[in-house]
Amino acid sequence: MAIDLENLPDDAGTLRELVTNAALENAGLRAEIDKLHIMIKGLQRHRFGKRSEQLDAAQMQLVMEDLEQTMGAGAAAGEARAEAEMQAGQKSSTKPVRRQRNLGQLPAELPRYEVVIDLADKSCPCCRGELQRVGESRAEMLDILPAQLRVKVICRPRYICQACDTPIVQAPAPPRPIDGGMATEALIAHVLVSKFADHLPLYRQAQIFERQGITLDRSTLGDWIGRACWWLRPVYDRLVGHIMAAEKIFADDTGLPVLDPGRGRTKTGRFWCYAVDDRPWCGPAPPAAAYVYAEDRKGMRPTAHLANFRGIVQVDGYAGFGQVVKARADASVKLAFCWVHARRGFFEVHASTKSPIAAEALARIAALYEIEADIRGQPATHRQAVRQARSRPLVEALHDWLDQQLPRISKATKLAEAIRYALRHWEGLIRFLDDGRLELDTNTVEREIRPITLGRKNALFAGNDSGAEYWAICASLIASAKLNGLNPLAYLTDVLERIVAGRTKITEIEALLPWNWRPASMAELPAAA
Repeated sequence: MAIDLENLPDDAGTLRELVTNAALENAGLRAEIDKLHIMIKGLQRHRFGKRSEQLDAAQMQLVMEDLEQTMGAGAAAGEARAEAEMQAGQKSSTKPVRRQRNLGQLPAELPRYEVVIDLADKSCPCCRGELQRVGESRAEMLDILPAQLRVKVICRPRYICQACDTPIVQAPAPPRPIDGGMATEALIAHVLVSKFADHLPLYRQAQIFERQGITLDRSTLGDWIGRACWWLRPVYDRLVGHIMAAEKIFADDTGLPVLDPGRGRTKTGRFWCYAVDDRPWCGPAPPAAAYVYAEDRKGMRPTAHLANFRGIVQVDGYAGFGQVVKARADASVKLAFCWVHARRGFFEVHASTKSPIAAEALARIAALYEIEADIRGQPATHRQAVRQARSRPLVEALHDWLDQQLPRISKATKLAEAIRYALRHWEGLIRFLDDGRLELDTNTVEREIRPITLGRKNALFAGNDSGAEYWAICASLIASAKLNGLNPLAYLTDVLERIVAGRTKITEIEALLPWNWRPASMAELPAAA
């Protein structure tokens, strides 16, 4: 904001307001500059850094949110000053700054209500004749009604015959998800989505219900989740079976603290995540992700999970997956390793020592990712042909170069360790060259691990092994619903209603998988982000 230093107001209050508004606007400009700097840094990291070393998107958004608040306050101060000057008949000293806003177009399916702002006096100011309406201007604003609890009253009329002595008759009571309970399927689905998709622990949900006048113990909410998972387990089992029937899957695991009552502390359980996503190569299989809970990270866990699997598993360097291959005498399972994990050792060395050898390794791997960016979304045959022509020479040159560098450096260094890791996993790292269905990394499954991490930070730990299993059931169905563009709340509500009502038999569970599901009794809500 430009301040006319030659004509400053004499009134102290006006001067104070002028300085305050100027400070707000300047703070907004500084915040906008800081935001642009952060965006540039993020883009540089995205372009030149590996994905796992990027600034976490959620962390970056937290910074952006605070900057947006400061920018908004500065813009509001400028707009208020310009409005005041216009009303006073003065020429505005503030040049309006048009900020790019993500207004978009409000969806047509949203309900609308009108607020008519009309003239109080509809007579002509000149001749006092009646004004004639010639049109109108319309502007839409997005409004919200807070979530409202309501009571579902089930009324069953009773009948009796006046002509004969017969007992009273009435329609049978509809089945409930909780026998004798007060929660509908929609309310239970809301609790599931709030806990496992929005990461709201049950004690926070209980506080939200209490603000609306409903007192619910956490134990009651926990009981609802357990009963819901009993209904949903057949769908979960079929989801896991679908993933294990694929020819190529991703696998990864993450820790989960679980209470161990016998020792009075927590133990570290594991969530094993198995995912299918053929979209990068236009494959026919729908995307899906499933979590399987285990009490530890022993190699026998993935061996048991993958007992019926035949194909390629894309994984990190965890040795336990190697046991899966060794257990198959028919070589029915092969491993494809992750270039991000191979790259990580070089990144850490370069970040701490600026090693030119590590920098060269990073540049060579980055060249492979540039090729992948060009062929993403192409058919598998095309991807394989491009990789053979462009990626194979780079990979072979990288292998020779690593062999040359290893004897030149100390065996005890982190750099030597990074080189040995890459060479030790080389067969699995280059498997992508001969199979256009494979990716260079395991980012697909690591993206599905992140929600578990967020939920773990909020819930701290699972109450017991059974609680962790219920967590796996709900998280699997929610993750797969989101991968298929569904609203998890609409999906889980309808699935529970169908199963509880007995409209879907065990033999028809296939129809309830996210990619096959079609809403039966309710309109599907907009897809969740």
